[in-house]
Amino acid sequence: MNRGLTSDEARARLAVTGPNEIRRTSGPSRLAIFVRQLRGAMVYLLVGACVVSAFLGEAVDAIAIGVILVLNAVVGFLQEYRAERAVDALRAMTAPHARVARDGQVTTIAARDVVPGDVLILEAGDLVAADARLLAAHALATNEAALTGESLPVDKDTTPVAADAPLAERRSAVFMGTSVAAGSGEAEVVATGAATELGKIAGLLDRVEDEQTPLQRRLERVGRTLLFLCLGIVTVVAALGLARGGRWIDVVMTAVSLAVAAVPEGLAAIVTIALAIGVQRMARRNVLVRKLPAVETLGAATVICTDKTGTLTTGVMVVRELRGGDPQALLDAAAACCNADLAPDGRGGSGDATDVAILVAAAKRGIRRDDVERQRPRVGETPFDSVRKRMSVKRADGVLYVKGAVDLLLPLCVAGTDDAAAANLELATRGIRVIGVAVGHGDEERDLTLLGLIGLADPPRPEAAQAVREAHEAGVRPVMITGDHAATAEAIARELGILRPGEDPRDVVHARATPEDKIAIVRDWKSRGAIVAMTGDGVNDAPALREAHIGVAMGKGGTEVAREASAMILTDDNFASIVAAIREGRGVFDNIRKTLVYLLAGNASELFVMLAASLLGMPLPLTPVQILWINLVTDGLPALALVMDPADPDVLKRPPRPVHEAILTGRQWRAVILTGLLESMVVLSVFRWAHDAEGLASARTLAFSTLVFAEVLRSFAARSDTRLFWEVGPLTNLRLIGIVVISLAVQLALSHLPQAQIIFDLRELSARDTMLCLALGLIPVSTLELFKLGRRLIHRPAR
Repeated sequence: MNRGLTSDEARARLAVTGPNEIRRTSGPSRLAIFVRQLRGAMVYLLVGACVVSAFLGEAVDAIAIGVILVLNAVVGFLQEYRAERAVDALRAMTAPHARVARDGQVTTIAARDVVPGDVLILEAGDLVAADARLLAAHALATNEAALTGESLPVDKDTTPVAADAPLAERRSAVFMGTSVAAGSGEAEVVATGAATELGKIAGLLDRVEDEQTPLQRRLERVGRTLLFLCLGIVTVVAALGLARGGRWIDVVMTAVSLAVAAVPEGLAAIVTIALAIGVQRMARRNVLVRKLPAVETLGAATVICTDKTGTLTTGVMVVRELRGGDPQALLDAAAACCNADLAPDGRGGSGDATDVAILVAAAKRGIRRDDVERQRPRVGETPFDSVRKRMSVKRADGVLYVKGAVDLLLPLCVAGTDDAAAANLELATRGIRVIGVAVGHGDEERDLTLLGLIGLADPPRPEAAQAVREAHEAGVRPVMITGDHAATAEAIARELGILRPGEDPRDVVHARATPEDKIAIVRDWKSRGAIVAMTGDGVNDAPALREAHIGVAMGKGGTEVAREASAMILTDDNFASIVAAIREGRGVFDNIRKTLVYLLAGNASELFVMLAASLLGMPLPLTPVQILWINLVTDGLPALALVMDPADPDVLKRPPRPVHEAILTGRQWRAVILTGLLESMVVLSVFRWAHDAEGLASARTLAFSTLVFAEVLRSFAARSDTRLFWEVGPLTNLRLIGIVVISLAVQLALSHLPQAQIIFDLRELSARDTMLCLALGLIPVSTLELFKLGRRLIHRPAR
C-alpha cells in the first residue's frame, strides 16, 4: 500500500487548495430577484395607470391595479428563487467521508479534507471523494452513468490514457461523485472541489443564463404594442382637448379614462391562472412543473433533445438475445460463473450489472445461483481483470465455467465456435454487449467448448417508440444525446424510430457527448430558431437542462442535480409523458390566445366608445370606475372560465407554432379590431339615442349595461374561432355558463342597489330597458357565430 501524505503535508495543501467542496458563485440577492419581476412593457403600463389613478384620487383603480402587480411579482419571485438552488444539489453527490492513506496508515477523514496527493482506498460500494489517478486496480469497476451517461459499469485499470481522451474512456481514473460497482483499488487524488469534473459541471451551471420563454417574449411584444398605442391615443386626445379650449382637469380625466379602457388590467393574472391550470393537468399526466412558464413552452417545442440511459431506456441491463444450441445449458453455465446476488423477487440484485442481468434471465428458466452453489460448490476461481477480460470458476462437478469477451475467449475454444465470430460482430454492430460462455474439464482455461453467446443491453421503454411516433406526428423532432457508445446509441435510435431510414445519424444521434457537448448541441438548435426541450437524469445533463428552453428531468431514477436544474420533472420517468405534456402545453397556449383576443376586443370596444365620443365632442359614455368594473370583474370572470377550456382533440395533429409567430397574428388583431368596432357601434348608438331622449345619467346606464351584456355573452363565441358554440360542447365548460349567468345577474343588481348606483353613477333600469340592453348585447355574439358559419360555407369543398 502507498504510504500517502503525512498529516502535516495534508494540512499545508488544504490551506492552499481549500476544502474539497463544490462552491457556487454568489447569485442574485432575493431583492434583486423580486425587482426583476417588475420589468417589462406590460408592467410599466400597469404601473403608469396605477400612479395616474392614485394621483387623481381614483383609489379603487389604483388599489386594484397595485394588487395585481404585487401578486404576479410574488409568484415570479418564488419560481425563480427555487430555480437558483440547482447547483446546491451537487453537494449531495459528494462523499461525506473518504478512506485515505495518511502517515502510512489507512484512516477515514471528512471528504472536504481530501487534498491533491492523497491516496484514496476504494472498495465496492464506496462513493469516490475526488478525481484521482489509479495506482492499483483489482477487478475494479465504477458506475459513471450520472456523470458520463455510460449505461454499464466501467472497468478500470492502471494503463495510462491520453490526457485529452473523452471522459468516458479514461479507464485509469476515477471521478468525484461516481460509485465503485465492484472490486477494489488505490488512487492518487489529482483534483478536488471546483477542479474536479463534477466541479466543472457546477461551473457550467453557473454560466448558463436563464432567458425569457417564448410566451414571455410574445406577451412582452403585446405589452409594448399596447403601451405605444395607449400613449399615442392619449396624446392625440389630450392635444385635441386642449386645442378646443377644454379645462386641463377635464382633459386629464378623459386621458385617464382612455388609458384605463386600453389596459387589460387582468391579463397578467389570467395568464398566471392559465399556466397554473396547465400545471394541475400535467400533474395528472405524471409531470411535475417547477416553473409556470414552462407549461406553455413545452407546448411550443419543436425539438426534444433526450438522454438515452434511463430516459428512453429502462436504465437496467437485461439479456436480450441468446445464441447457442441449448439456451438452458448456456444460462446454467453463465449463472455458475457469477458473483452477483439475485433479489428475492427475481427482478434485480446486487453486484455487477452484467451478472445480475444473467441471473435474472436464468431465474426465469428456473436456474438459481443459490441452487448452483449448493449442488455444485465452487472449488476455485480466477477473477475477472481488465487484461484477460474474463473470469472462470471451478466447481465440484469437475467443470470449469468461463465467461468473458468473445474475441479473447474464442482462441481458447476447440469446439462450438462455428459462426460465433460472425454472430458476435452482428450483435455488436447493433449496440448489444456480448458475453461468451464456455466450459472445460481441466484447471486451466484451454481446450474449452463454447456453449454460446449472451447479448445484453439496456432496452428501450415499451412505450417510448409510440411516444416518438406521436412526437413526429406533432411536428416535434426527437434528438438523442448520450454519453454512451455510438453503436449502442444508433441501435436504440433506430429501434425507437428516432433515426429513420435514409436519415443521417449525425443529425439526430450524438454519442459520447460531454456536458459541454450537450450545451453546444442545445445552443446549435436554438440558433436555428428551434424551441428546445431537453430531457435527462444525470449530473452530466444538468447544464444542458438549464440551457434548453425547457429542461425535463427524471423524478424516480434521476439525480437531484438534474431535478433542481430542470423546469419540469417526470414523476414516472416515462418519455411518453412528455408527449402528453406537449398536448397540455399547446392547449394552454390556445386558451391564452383566445382569452387575450376576448379581453383585447373588450378593451378595444371601450376604447373606441371613449375615443369616438371625445372626438365628436360628446360626453364620456363610461366613467373610469365603470371601465375598471368591466375589465376586472365582468371581463375577468369569463376570461377565467375560458382559460379552463380543455385542449382541442386535434391539438397534436397540428404542427408546432412558427417560432417567431406573435401570440396575436394579423388574423387575431383583425378579430380584435372588428369585434371592438361592432360592440362600440352598438353602445354608441344606444348612448346617443338615450342621451337625446332621457339625459346623461340614463344614457350612461344603458351604455354601461349594454356593453357588459355584449362582452359577457360574447364569451360563448370566444371559445373557438372556427367551431360554433354548440360544436365546441357547452357542457365541457360548465364554469363559463355559470359565470355568464352570475355576471348578468350581478350587472342587473347594480342598477337596483342604492349604494351601487352612487358608486357607478347609475339609475335604475326598467324592465323595458333591461330587455333592450339584452337584445343589443346579443348582436355581437350572434354576428360572430354567423360569420363562422358563413366562412365555413364559403370554404366548403365542391362535390
